[in-house]
Amino acid sequence: MNFAALDPTILLPPFLAGLIVLSTHVPLGRQVLRKGIVFIDLAIAQIAGLGVIAAHALGWETTSWQVQAAALTAAIVAALAFRLSERLWPERQEALIGSAFALAASLGVLLLADDPHAGEQLKDLLVGQILWVNYGQLWPLALLSAIMLMLWPILRLGERPLAFYLVLATMVTASVQVVGVYLVFASLILPALAIDKLAEGRGLVWGYGLGAAGYALGLALSALRDWPASPIIVLAVAGCALATAWTVGSKRRRYLR
Repeated sequence: MNFAALDPTILLPPFLAGLIVLSTHVPLGRQVLRKGIVFIDLAIAQIAGLGVIAAHALGWETTSWQVQAAALTAAIVAALAFRLSERLWPERQEALIGSAFALAASLGVLLLADDPHAGEQLKDLLVGQILWVNYGQLWPLALLSAIMLMLWPILRLGERPLAFYLVLATMVTASVQVVGVYLVFASLILPALAIDKLAEGRGLVWGYGLGAAGYALGLALSALRDWPASPIIVLAVAGCALATAWTVGSKRRRYLR
């Protein structure tokens, strides 16, 4: 193992990116589980990615404001459509979300069919480039996350479905462009699954803790073993979520005896 690879100047920005993503995705994930729409973040992320691909196909630079606006617009339109489907066809909500994901992914592939760099673009969308995150990318996401967390009790996101969908679309779109689809899904769902039976305050503490431990462990293993960062972080967060669920379950069983 190359312990010299544990360089904080390299690993600190991606770790901070993980903490920022977790700050909003852990509470949002609890709401997603309660609504029973587990795959909504994948669908919204894919649709936001479709907006980026469409903007790129029009010749706009990836880092331009037009591309960011296209991604956010696509995600918000998707969120509004999902909110409408929740009101009209609640029993088919998950099926419609899955169908939207498949359609957006297929359209994205078609738009990239003539692009020689298509494979690289799709990989960046799904896996992300978390190891190459810099501080300049972090502060807008951190500011947006702080605003959302401050507005959470004011907007009562757990009680206002439209506000919840719009905030979810905004945060997923911003986070995907920093860490990729897989890490967004892992940050949203895996901690929420592990802490599902815990009360709100205690559950959030456990959720943030296991998420931070997963990111730290994954980044360390990636550096030491020269493994791709995003997949190993997903596996590490999953392992920490399993350990947390087992620990919490054991404590609950002892309490109930």
